[in-house]
Formats: sequence, structure tokens, C-alpha cells
Amino acid sequence: MIFGEIGRLYYIVRVLLSYGLDELIPKVRLTLPLRLGRKLLFWIPNEHAQQPLGERLRLALEELGPVWIKFGQMLSTRRDLFPPVVADQLAMLQDRVKPFDGALARQHIERAMGKPLESWFDDFDQQALASASIAQVHTARLKENGKEVVIKVIRPDIMPMIKADMRLMYRLASWLPRLLPDGRRLRPVEVVLEYEKTLLDELNLLREAANSIQLRRNFENSPMLYIPEVYPDYCSETMMVMERIYGVPVSDVAALEKQGTNLKLLAERGVQVFFTQVFRDSFFHADMHPGNIFVSFEHPENPQYIGIDCGIVGSLNKEDKRYLAENFIAFFNRDYRKVAELHVDSGWVPPDTNVEDFEFAIRTVCEPIFEKPLADISFGHVLLNLFNTARRFNMEVQPQLVLLQKTLLYVEGVGRQLYPQLDLWKTAKPFLENWIKDQVGIPAIMRALKEKAPFWAEKLPELPELIYEGFKHHKSLQKSVDKLAVEFKQQRVKQGQARFLFGIGATLLLCGTFLLSQGNEMSSFPAWLMAAGIVSWIVGWKRTE
Repeated sequence: MIFGEIGRLYYIVRVLLSYGLDELIPKVRLTLPLRLGRKLLFWIPNEHAQQPLGERLRLALEELGPVWIKFGQMLSTRRDLFPPVVADQLAMLQDRVKPFDGALARQHIERAMGKPLESWFDDFDQQALASASIAQVHTARLKENGKEVVIKVIRPDIMPMIKADMRLMYRLASWLPRLLPDGRRLRPVEVVLEYEKTLLDELNLLREAANSIQLRRNFENSPMLYIPEVYPDYCSETMMVMERIYGVPVSDVAALEKQGTNLKLLAERGVQVFFTQVFRDSFFHADMHPGNIFVSFEHPENPQYIGIDCGIVGSLNKEDKRYLAENFIAFFNRDYRKVAELHVDSGWVPPDTNVEDFEFAIRTVCEPIFEKPLADISFGHVLLNLFNTARRFNMEVQPQLVLLQKTLLYVEGVGRQLYPQLDLWKTAKPFLENWIKDQVGIPAIMRALKEKAPFWAEKLPELPELIYEGFKHHKSLQKSVDKLAVEFKQQRVKQGQARFLFGIGATLLLCGTFLLSQGNEMSSFPAWLMAAGIVSWIVGWKRTE
């Protein structure tokens, strides 16, 4: 480690100890040096002993800065790894952090645009409208058309801190499997790798701009979801300009009720938006927490969501979508055998998995869920139960499913906050059943033919020539096969003759040796026999060439 990393590591250790997080170190022989080092080298007391562990962990991550805040937010979605008392506290990490100086934001914008800010924008507000762990936004007005916009700017000098912290995270993650009894199952290195990829994606605002444009196109003229317009001519890796939107934060239920919003329809539309993104578009907003969702002021009786911050998106391939939809339907039909078979067929669990044992494990975990009314069953926890059970059968971590599970938990939480009686299954089941029918029925065949029509139209004029070339290659291939068959037959004959001569040679050599051992010195017959045997071997060896 270089001195800067050592200094940063010391600061991190000091913060963690001041919040008493050293109690997370298990008391086993392997961790004895760490515990002794804590007693001998670090005399920093726990300054927050009166607070529970989960809360102390959250506060420590907040104090460590933006990178660790983001890391805590990502960990909060991995409820399969942490108890609820910890995961719930991590989920409370706020997006809003202390903003950096607006004058620095102005300098950054001017450096990215290559001209004074006033050349492109009017009414620039140097006071940040909102500030998150990675970037902050300022309001302005486009000079070319007078439209209100927000300018998102990456925090200055954040990359060196990210790189230093990521190196430390990897180092700590590599130690955990040796320190914690269950460290290998937690896959700490993979968790950090997943986090690093998410973080780097968010740091590239060109990627976020492209994601926003795609989502906006997917829901163009939709009454369910509105994505603000992006102005790509003003965007770069560290700066993005998009339409300013006005709406009610989806978490402000009191304000939504005050303006007469149809909360039942709003909650159902949240579910429909999610499943439409996943199954129709294979492109879903994977960071749909309440801070990124607003509700339009217009038409409260026909409410429309507004989605922002599209830096993290997920996608599923055709196979994953089909298996996932069939899993949901099989689960809610209590067909656990089908659920087990789908996990094996999809490759999510090894092919040698005992389906009967797997089915019984799923039934044991999931059957009690159906003691509740369907409206009380959590879709996200259904996935969680399925994946946790499958993990006992060596299910590999599926990153695309982890993102989907996190997003589904967000969507379900928002829906139930808006309308506690929301029956998510009743809302989703018709969508899933219709989607599966659409994938395997006549419409799917017609759609496939339509998609392939341009290819066949291009190849049709070449078809006679392709058929002729095919016959020609077939004839040539047949000749080659016949020639190889003849050569193989000849080779087998030669090998048979060689084996026969080797046998004759061995017999002659043995007979000659036996007669010679009898002391028949007056006869040269044994020598002739041995010579004949050697000649037979040489001829046999030649036949093998």
C-alpha cells in the first residue's frame, strides 16, 4: 500500500471503531490477531454504544462518504445476505448528501462545453437543486428554446477517491472468507465487483443519457410512465442536460391524497410498468427507489409516473424471461415440481440436482406463505425464498436476477405504501399469462416470420445457386467419405496382418529360445527359428506404416 492508501485505511478503521463495528469480527482463533491488534494499537472507544448495530453501520457508512454510502445502498438490496435489522437500516441511507460548491459546478460545465456558461444557458442557479453521492443537479434555462432544464454534474475529483476506496474494498473482501465462518457463501469479492460495475456505470453520464432516451422511446405517449427528455448535444461523460420536471414525490402520500390522486390505479400502474419493462422491452429501470419516482400534477384521476436517474438498468434474455414468468405462475399455482424443473432446465442449478429433493425443499419453505391472503404475499420475498432455497442446491448467483429482485422489492414497497390493499399477484398474473401465450402461440410464429422475412427476401434470389452449391459440396463430401472408408478398410487389413506377423514372430522366438535352452548344440535349427521370428516382427512393423 502507498502512504495515501494507508492514511485512508486508518481513517476508515477509526470511523468503524468509533461506531463499535469491531463487534462484527467473529471470536474465533483465526481472528485473534485482529482482536489483539484492536486492543493494543487502537484505543478508540465506541462512541455510539447506545444505538443498535444496524443503525451504527448506517451512520458509519454515511460518515465515510459518497462511495461508502452507495455501497451501503447496494448492500441493502441483498437481503439474502443480511438480517432484516441490518438491511432495513442500510435501506434508510439517503440519496441526499452535502453538495459541493456551485462555483465548481459552473467551472466544470464551462470546461465541458468549451465556452462561458451564458453561451448556452440562462438563469443558471448556482445553488444545487439536489445532491446525491455521485452527482448533483442545478437548474437553468436553455438559451436556444427557453425550456427549463436541469444540469447534472459529476462531483469533482471523485475518481481518485473511488479508485482508492475500491482497492481497499477488494482487499478487505479478500480477507473475509478467511475471517468469517460463512464468508465464502457471502461471496464478498463478487459483491464488490458487482458494486464497482454499478458505480462506474453511474459515473458515465453518457450511458445514463442513452438509457433515458431508450426508456423514453419505450414509453412514448404512455399514460403510465413519463421519462424526461434528454438533450444529447449538451451531454458528456461528466455532465447531462435534461428536461426539468415537476411532480409529487411518490413517497409523499399525503400530498397525493390532497390532490385527489387515484392511489389504487397508481399502485397497479407501478406493477404494470415494471412487468412491461421486464417482459415486453427486456430493459428495465433498476433503481426505482422512491427518490427517483414522482407523480405528475396533471390528471390525478388518471395518474402518471415520472421516472428519473436511469443510470442503472437491467435486462433479461428470452430464456430468463420465459423461465421467470413460468416460475411465478407455477409458484402461485403451488406446482413446486414445475418450479424445481424450471430451475434445472434454465441452468440456474446444476443439471445433476435431485429434482425430488429440490421440490420438497421449495415446498417446505414456500407452502406456509399461502396461509396468508394473496394480497399479503410479497412478490419480492417469493423470489427471495426461491433463490435462497436454490442456493442450498448450489445455485450460481445470477446478477440479472439480483437486479430484478431489488427492483421488484422497490416497486412492491412503493405500491403497498400507496395502496396497502394492493393484490400484486392479481395485477401481475393476467400480464404474465398473456405474455407466455403470446410467446408460444400463433402470434409468436407470425412475429418470428415477420422478423425473418427481410433475411429470406434477401436470400431468396440466391436460393437456386445455394441449392446447387449444396449438392456440389455434398457430392464432394461423399467422395471424401468414400475415400476415407476405403483407406480405413485398408488400414484395418494392414493392422490385422501386422498383428498376425507379430504373433508368428513371438511364437518363433519363444520356440527357438526353448530349443536353445535344451542344449541342442549340434543343430542350428533354434537359431533359424529365432531369426525367422525377428524377420516376422520387422515385416509386421512395416505393415503398420
